[in-house]
Amino acid sequence: MTTSTEHRATTSNEAVPPETAEPAPPGTLARLGRRARTIGSRDHWTTPRLVRGLTALSLAALLGLGATATAVLGGARDGTDTIGHRDAPQATRAADLYFALSDMDAQAANLLLVGADPEYTTLRKQTLDTYEQRRAQADDDLQQAARAAADDPAGQRAVRLVLDRLGSYEALVARAQLLEEQANSPAGQPSPAALETYRQATDLLRGRLLPAADQVTVTSDASVERVYLQQRDALGSGRWWLLAVGLLALAALLGLQRALAVRYRRVVNPALAAVTLLTGVVLVTGLNLVGRAEDHLVTAKSNAYDSVIALSRARAVAFDMNADESRYLIDPTRAVVYEQAFLEQTQAIARIDGATLADYNARLADAAGRHRADRTAVPFGGYLGSELHNVTFPGEQDAAERVLDTFQQYQLTDRRIRELSTAGRLKEAVTLNTGLSKGQSNYDFEQLGAAIGDTIAINATAMDRAVAETDGDLDGTTAALAAGVLAVALGLAAVGVRPRLREYR
Repeated sequence: MTTSTEHRATTSNEAVPPETAEPAPPGTLARLGRRARTIGSRDHWTTPRLVRGLTALSLAALLGLGATATAVLGGARDGTDTIGHRDAPQATRAADLYFALSDMDAQAANLLLVGADPEYTTLRKQTLDTYEQRRAQADDDLQQAARAAADDPAGQRAVRLVLDRLGSYEALVARAQLLEEQANSPAGQPSPAALETYRQATDLLRGRLLPAADQVTVTSDASVERVYLQQRDALGSGRWWLLAVGLLALAALLGLQRALAVRYRRVVNPALAAVTLLTGVVLVTGLNLVGRAEDHLVTAKSNAYDSVIALSRARAVAFDMNADESRYLIDPTRAVVYEQAFLEQTQAIARIDGATLADYNARLADAAGRHRADRTAVPFGGYLGSELHNVTFPGEQDAAERVLDTFQQYQLTDRRIRELSTAGRLKEAVTLNTGLSKGQSNYDFEQLGAAIGDTIAINATAMDRAVAETDGDLDGTTAALAAGVLAVALGLAAVGVRPRLREYR
């Protein structure tokens, strides 16, 4: 039988909800409430407490202003450094590597084209010299790319692949040249052994080396885009943070000035007035530096670099396209393949949707005519279309249109080469393809390369200038001056307030 005492205990236990078994410490909330009411009351804020509180807020806001400016402008400096001194140069160097490799192969193809024909003796020597120049350029580009890709695993792998395979490619080209010399072949008719060896070389180049070089460009270009977007967002939000913290510092300083004027019956505190002035100057200067950094960032990346990389890739593709023109002549078995590759490279530079090699020139002429009638209209795509959509700097429009003019002329000469080849006039086709006189293909191609180079130079100069100006704005001198101004402001604030507080000791 259960006793009455046990019954009462059981009843009591059931009546107490589990969540109220451990109540909050008695009086805690009440004490917090009383404390808040005390701090918020007018009587609590005696003159010493008010001055100390406003002084602490002012000093904290000044330190916050310095920290915010350091974070925002330091980030802008680092972002510009990443774009201007690492990723963008790496991307353009990789594009230059692609160009050098492509022209090496074009020169190797030209050597087979001219053969042992005595009429091409001078041209043969010039072609060999150009091949050696491009080989030296490729070696230099590889060394620079290897250094630039030190912190980029994907870039390192691509560079190592080119390094590993380039020696094999050069050996195959050297063997093809030797076999051709031994065969003493006529122009445009390389020996089967030399042609087969060249096929191995060009397949290695097109299948392994060029894609690897392009991968370095793509990786670096993606990094530039990512850092640019991050930095623009950071500068946009940083400007508002800097303004908010700066206005807080000014409000705290003005509040402290007013408190001293009312409580101590002083019209102005010279030290605090100087601090307030310094804070205003720092805020305006900081906002101006943020604005300049953003302008320089847009100029360097969006206006200049985007054109540089588009034109650099256009030049690289153009040299591969030029090699396809020579490959078409020396290897009839693969002529259709090389002709299609030529069209693809042509479309990469100036895309006319749906165009074939047969109607491309006419359609490009129509699009170019519409563009010249209205420069804002760019009725074709590709790298050249991207550049003409992004004209920004003095002289760039004319330079880019010279690229268009020379590209059209080169394409016209190419069609005449193909017509001669189809008509069985091979030697005439070889002469037109390899000739350096005006109206011949290599002359036209040199004009195209020079026009692309001139347009790249305009944009590269603007990019370098924008990066240099950001470097100058945000260098160590600026940081040291800012630290000095902050130290002076903190010191003046202490000097301005201390005599007043000493009156209450």
